[in-house]
This record gives sequence, structure tokens and C-alpha cells, in this order.
Amino acid sequence: MTLRLYTRWQNSAGERVRIALNLKAIGYQYVAVDTLGSAAYAEINPQGLMPALEADGAVITQSSAILDFLETTFPDRPLLPDDPVLRAQSLAFGAIIASEMHALTVNRVRKQLLSMAPDADAARWVRHWLGLGFASLEALLQRRARRFDYCYGDTPGWADLHLVPQVSAARRLGVALDPYRLVLDIDARCSALEAFAQARPDAQPDFPG
Repeated sequence: MTLRLYTRWQNSAGERVRIALNLKAIGYQYVAVDTLGSAAYAEINPQGLMPALEADGAVITQSSAILDFLETTFPDRPLLPDDPVLRAQSLAFGAIIASEMHALTVNRVRKQLLSMAPDADAARWVRHWLGLGFASLEALLQRRARRFDYCYGDTPGWADLHLVPQVSAARRLGVALDPYRLVLDIDARCSALEAFAQARPDAQPDFPG
């Protein structure tokens, strides 16, 4: 199967997918959306958002749908635990980030917010809600029946690949993360792995640095 991932270096949702592809050892072609132009990319994804995955000519949008496709199509090296409770908890952990926290860090959302509020107020608003999100994630990690090396297993998976890009975005936006010790421990453990390091923004071919 030929896979093309349309994304850009600073795209948290795209980073999630890159981590998943790396964890599963799936080869793919990286296509920088900035090199295509908005009109050309709209032909691929009418919403214009990233990432999009092209699989043998079929296009899948939205990172959660892409991750589900990868998990179903490439079952080796699973991202989700076999245990149904841990599986559901992993999905819920990822949904908190993808559905409730991620939008606050998206440039188009923050630009709109900045147009309606002074810079200091907008930044404080973002940090407030992200802080509440991380407090929830920390609480969920604390109440696990067993302390794993990673979020919900002894190997990184679905929850971890959501967590690491969100931690990076929070640091970029000045969110105080010191209270969330379990979050930080897991982030550090994941960041030391090649699958995560190769997915980082500064490791991408279109990184401006």
C-alpha cells in the first residue's frame, strides 16, 4: 500500500499520525502542504486542514480517523491495549486532547481570538483551559489501577502519541506544566524514543530551521 501524508512541520495532529506510522514501522511519503498551495490542497482535503492521508488514491482526513485506519489496516504493533477497559481509557485520554485541548492551540483559532481580545487576555484564556485539560489528564493517570511506563501500557501507544505533541504545544504557549508530574514523566520517556524523535517538528523536511 502506498501512503502519502499531507502535513507540515508544525502540525500537532500530523505529528500524532507520524508517531503512529513510526511506532508501527509503516513507510510513507511526507508531503509538505505549504509546497502545494491552498487551492491544490483543497482538492485533496476540502476542509483545508491537516493532516490528510492518501492510501492508494483514497484520502482520509482527521487524525482520529487516520489513526483508526492505521490500527485496522496494520494490526501489527497495536496502538491500543487488548484489555477493553484500558482500550477505552486510552481512547478517552486521546479524545480529551484531540477534541477539547487541541483546538486551543490551532493558529487559526488563536488568531481569531486575538482579533477579539487583547494579547494578554487571549494568552491567559488559552493557558487557563489548557491547564484544566492537563489537570484532568494527570488525574486520569493517577487513578490507573496499575502504574505503567507509558499512559496505558508498557509500550507507547494511542494515548502517548496524543500526549507528546500537546505537551510541546503547551510549552510553546507558556503553560505551566510543573504540577503534572506523571504527564511530564511519560512525555520524557516517550521523547527519548526514536519513533517520537523522528516525528518532531524539527525533524521534518520542511522545518524552516
